[in-house]
Amino acid sequence: MHDKIPHSTSSPLTIMSERRVGFVGGFLAAIGPLALSLYTPAMPDIVTDFHTTESAVKLTLTAYFGGFCFAQLICGPLSDGYGRKPITILFMAIYLAASILALLAPTIEIMILARLLQGVGAAVGVTMSRAIVRDLFTSERSARVMNLIGIVLSIGPAIGPTLGGLTLEFFGWHAIFLVMVLQGAAVIAMMLLFVQETGTPDRSRVAPHALLKSYFSLLKTPHFLFASLVLTGATGALYTSATIMPFILMTRVGLSPSQFGIGMLLQTAFYISGGILYRLLMQRLSILQMSCIGLLCTCSASLLLAVLLRIYEPGYLLVMLPMGLFVMGIAFLTPQMTTAALAPFPQIAGSASALMGFFQMGGGLVGGFISASMGDPVLAMATLLPLMGLLALISYWLWQRFKLPDHPIIHKISVKQ
Repeated sequence: MHDKIPHSTSSPLTIMSERRVGFVGGFLAAIGPLALSLYTPAMPDIVTDFHTTESAVKLTLTAYFGGFCFAQLICGPLSDGYGRKPITILFMAIYLAASILALLAPTIEIMILARLLQGVGAAVGVTMSRAIVRDLFTSERSARVMNLIGIVLSIGPAIGPTLGGLTLEFFGWHAIFLVMVLQGAAVIAMMLLFVQETGTPDRSRVAPHALLKSYFSLLKTPHFLFASLVLTGATGALYTSATIMPFILMTRVGLSPSQFGIGMLLQTAFYISGGILYRLLMQRLSILQMSCIGLLCTCSASLLLAVLLRIYEPGYLLVMLPMGLFVMGIAFLTPQMTTAALAPFPQIAGSASALMGFFQMGGGLVGGFISASMGDPVLAMATLLPLMGLLALISYWLWQRFKLPDHPIIHKISVKQ
């Protein structure tokens, strides 16, 4: 399983270029974050319209994270067995139906159910984007495509809060779910018209014993486990912050929905800047050096959040500047750690991608649940995000000790475009 993977350019089929895979993968990966970032500005209004509590509305986020988290463990192996394309279309049909249900939801209970099903459907996006890249590319080309996916992906969270805030202010929160309906239909059309099958379906891989064997082999491989936990800490903190920041910036700081949406562009600007800087530096630096830059950013941001939010009243820049630094670190960590983790598992790329996504979204699920139970969103942000940054740092140190030395991406010093 851990044999050295030859330097590959692409699948023998040569069916899609790096650029197409990057844009398709970015569009797929953006489904989940966009469905989250579109929705969060509407949460205070939903509390009022449904005559319910903040805790009840936060359950819609917990349900979404839960559906997203556990569905990845299903859609990944299904794609190994039946192909990337049909499974993506199937799960996006679930997302489309759930978006319609949320649009028409008469009660908070139905909204919670709809958000659970939305999470189930959206789970296919990030899982398939990584699996498709692993099907077609290895080594530095994989890292380069993952970086392009990250840049494209950043457009979703950039547009999401802004589009959600403006839609909410001018058309009400129901219209937000109409946007999600259109999004789901667009992804299905993209898969039908522009994406070819990249995997080699093998139905034996979805047999229960084969599935359990695949997941067990991944979990007992420290190289995969600790690389996944690095991203669990980093991206889990980002997902957790998405459940907290609307209540800090809108309820405590006093931003309107449209101001909140526009204000989130600062965070996205940091992410895009990190992605572009990564693309420039990857020609000169090793994976270890690039990862250390990412960890320096996330750990510095964690320290700033832990200290500043305990000393001063929250303000826009006091929250957003450390978060911008944090997501810049994520832009450096994600391509490197994803490529390194998936490289040894070409035959079960769907399952490996699914389990990695399960860890990451699980971080957001646990973080969102704990933040809801803490009550004070400022205290939650000052505590949970630094702890997740610490998890990323410790996991990276352990990954350094247990990483497999025989894969090109691990010790590649110079990457030629």
